[in-house]
Amino acid sequence: MSINASISRRSFIAAAAGIVAAGSLAACGNTSDNAGSAEVVGATTTLTVAASPSPHAEILNDFAAEKLADEGITLEVKEYTDYILPNQDTTAGEVDCNYFQHLNYLNNYNEENGTDLVSVGKIHFEPMGVFAGKSDDLANIADGATISVPNDATNEGRALMLLQEQGIITLADGAGVTATPNDIVDNPHNVKILEQEAAMLPSTLADVDFAVINGNYAIDAGLALADAVAQESADSDAIKNEYANVIVTTPELADDERIQALVDVLTTDEFKEYLSETFGDSVQAAF
Repeated sequence: MSINASISRRSFIAAAAGIVAAGSLAACGNTSDNAGSAEVVGATTTLTVAASPSPHAEILNDFAAEKLADEGITLEVKEYTDYILPNQDTTAGEVDCNYFQHLNYLNNYNEENGTDLVSVGKIHFEPMGVFAGKSDDLANIADGATISVPNDATNEGRALMLLQEQGIITLADGAGVTATPNDIVDNPHNVKILEQEAAMLPSTLADVDFAVINGNYAIDAGLALADAVAQESADSDAIKNEYANVIVTTPELADDERIQALVDVLTTDEFKEYLSETFGDSVQAAF
């Protein structure tokens, strides 16, 4: 974080506190009625963030909250277990920003919903892994084995690309991150691709030979990436350009002091160390 940025934030917070002391806040309109606006209480200002429970809310509560408090910002984390409401509430101003999604999902969401939410910082990525169910030898996979994959548009292609990297299937040229099972042009072991809701994959792992599971759902289920039989390369272009988890807000709040402070806190060497110590390889810095 730059010195100038820190001074700017302290000036902003001090000025806000002065307004409260002067009793003029009421003249500024319905600030207290909007959860997405800066709520000034004494010498602090509140930042409200929508997040999925793990690792996002855990990161915010365990790491970011204390750092932001040192800058006079109170962090309020609202946990969501789905992928739709956080963006809806961000657009509606119910929260200031959110932290749960990767870039590919954000772009797809905006396109499908006619919204203009923006990323203001790449924070981390969660490598997708292939986890063993009824079988454990991916290199010698049995003919007719069943592999479950996420069924959503932004993760299914990613899972199929990982299976292609492992030599299990071959996808049509150019299929890339938008691939579906219909793009499989070579399937030497005649594996069966079972499409399931991403959140269900850990609970149905015992029913299939292998499952390709998103990092956050693997963490929630107590699955360590180190136990996966295969995983995405952290150096892949897809990870860097499509699947970095980001802080997202509206265009109007893209330069908000509080949100920029959060991004600064989550893009430090200290944060990298925290991720390594807390999550190992399951959650890695994207900056």
